[in-house]
Amino acid sequence: MHTSVRGGDTRDDDQSIRVASLGARFVRDTRNNGFRIDYIYQADPDYPDEKSPLDDPYLNIKTGDVITAVDGREALSAISIGELVRDKVGKQVLLTVKRGKESRNVIVKPIGNLYSLRYRDWEYTRRLEVERKTDNKVGYVHLQAMGSRDLNQWYREFYPVFDRPGLIIDVRHNRGGNIESFILEKLLRKAWMYWKSRSGKPYWNMPYAFRGHIVILVDENTASDGEAFADGFKKLGLGTAIGMRTWGGEIWLSSANRLSDGGLARAPMNGVYGPEGDWLIEGHGFVPDIEVDNLPHATFKGSDAQLDAAIDLLLKKIAEDPREVPPVPAYPDKSFDNK
Repeated sequence: MHTSVRGGDTRDDDQSIRVASLGARFVRDTRNNGFRIDYIYQADPDYPDEKSPLDDPYLNIKTGDVITAVDGREALSAISIGELVRDKVGKQVLLTVKRGKESRNVIVKPIGNLYSLRYRDWEYTRRLEVERKTDNKVGYVHLQAMGSRDLNQWYREFYPVFDRPGLIIDVRHNRGGNIESFILEKLLRKAWMYWKSRSGKPYWNMPYAFRGHIVILVDENTASDGEAFADGFKKLGLGTAIGMRTWGGEIWLSSANRLSDGGLARAPMNGVYGPEGDWLIEGHGFVPDIEVDNLPHATFKGSDAQLDAAIDLLLKKIAEDPREVPPVPAYPDKSFDNK
């Protein structure tokens, strides 16, 4: 299932034009002579370089505003607003923005990868939803894949929530890689003693050991090392898996098959099996403990049944077993007895 061919002596063309985007959804609005902003894609505000070009407080652009011109060209002269920003990735673009009866000009720089921004929007809104519905009792970490960049994602999303009573690790759409053992090792850490200074809350050792309840989310697009992570999570008894049966590709590949033109023809080479002597996952996938499907129409309307199921289960487990930090014992009396 990991077979692929890439690179090598492929045809190239220096005339290709990069597709640019303003990082939003638009609706053609003939009444207002432009394209109305239907939605501006969101990203974590702590990382401004990842945000939509329109998501800048200094620009004061909002949903419902209408872009009537781009670089002086009437917006409705184009079928799509994308036509007006072609080949302008990273270049300054002058937008005429109308709100009500007033218009003003702003300068933005279109981006070149709308997919990444839309994915960050999905990821960020999942986190906001979890925090809102659980009153910040449950943390949320998403891993898009299992590569070096995803290690950074783990660090930046897990450590701020390691001390919460519940945690959702979302590996839906995970494209795989090779860091599942690192993540599982972090989840296996156990607290065995507690530090308490003269002020502040107690802190435990091992550092950053997660003490609460964990749910992982998987779906039919969880692949390769994402599946290995899910299988390890279940076999090691770390929590509950919710979602749908995964992709089913666990005969891993190698990059040893280099071709004479520098290309690569990768073929599956390494199967995995368990201590019981059975081959794992390949051709069948990982089966979660609780199967919940995200139906297409409901998902299009904005619901996420799998995420809701994880939230409900964790809130129930937290109510039954809050796993609070043990209370600090009375400080010993070390005063001298002068009697």
